[in-house]
Amino acid sequence: VLFAAPAAHAARWNVDTAHSKLGFTVVWAKQPFIATFKNWKADIDFDAANLAASKADVTIAIGSMTSGDTETDASIKGDVGFGAAKFPTAHFVSTGFTHKSGNDYVAQGTLTLKGVTKPVTLPFTLTINGKSAHMVGTADIMRTQFGVGTGQWAAPDPVALNVEVDIDLTAMRN
Repeated sequence: VLFAAPAAHAARWNVDTAHSKLGFTVVWAKQPFIATFKNWKADIDFDAANLAASKADVTIAIGSMTSGDTETDASIKGDVGFGAAKFPTAHFVSTGFTHKSGNDYVAQGTLTLKGVTKPVTLPFTLTINGKSAHMVGTADIMRTQFGVGTGQWAAPDPVALNVEVDIDLTAMRN
């Protein structure tokens, strides 16, 4: 007879997208260019006491990107930028979590953007209050590693190569 311990599971968190933000900041012509994604979905299981069972799976609708400048947004969503017509989603999947200290954690994972998958590290701060959680983090990525910015836009000027992916989310424990 085999005895197996039941698998430990992390708590499921339902993201409140109305009170959450996912976007990016990049220096463009020496000024910050800030954009957000209006449509995205995050499936998150997280337990600070059981990081091995914790996971995150985030899908972002690239075409929902907006900066408030429709002409610039259309260019960024085009082939030299995100290529949203051919690659309509970006996808982040966690591969592990590390507790640094206090409320500080790091998520390791992979980001698939424009058909390219690369490892990404996301440092974040997490505050849990009862059944509510608030997470804030920033991941730094090099846009050209994902083929974002081709031709004349592959240079570091006028658009910086480093892009900060900004996350500010609120969730409720299921």
